[in-house]
Amino acid sequence: MSEFALYFGLGKDHILDTNGYDHILFVIALCAVYLLHDWKKVLILVTAFTIGHSITLALATLRIVAFPGEVIEFLIPLTIFITAFANVLKRDEASSKAAIQINYVFALFFGLIHGLGFSNFLRELLGQSQNIVTPLFAFNIGLELGQLIIVAIFLLAGFVLVQFVGVARRDWRMVISSAIAGIALILMKDRIFW
Repeated sequence: MSEFALYFGLGKDHILDTNGYDHILFVIALCAVYLLHDWKKVLILVTAFTIGHSITLALATLRIVAFPGEVIEFLIPLTIFITAFANVLKRDEASSKAAIQINYVFALFFGLIHGLGFSNFLRELLGQSQNIVTPLFAFNIGLELGQLIIVAIFLLAGFVLVQFVGVARRDWRMVISSAIAGIALILMKDRIFW
């Protein structure tokens, strides 16, 4: 197995691992206001998140930036809560241009925080390795694929429920976002560091 394939698989498996469900919740919270026909917007959104976490993942793995792990572990569910709560507050015109651009800012900025969370995992894998370009690139591509798998499943579920079962789009967004906000509050309580 090549080095690229190894780290690609680790990145994909890391995001799809249900033990790390906080990242899955964040990706779903980002996409909760969209339906299947919005797939292009969602692809840009997920890529913005990947760009954000790729930047801090690289900086933290190279030890250029460092933040206490307990702070990052608290900030991750905070980003989930803010994103989900913003979805609850959105009006039905949530697909307006301004709302979409705010989602991109959330994805990019909060991706920076999530990248710091991924960095501890990746740093352990790399050990004392001097060449991190290929592993870092492969790991990020694997994470992106894992996120796209999550998004595809979520968008398909939303499509079926809204188009065929008759669930109102607003209700779908509210139930998903409220549930994620509630879980995020519990995670925040469990990770209070002060």
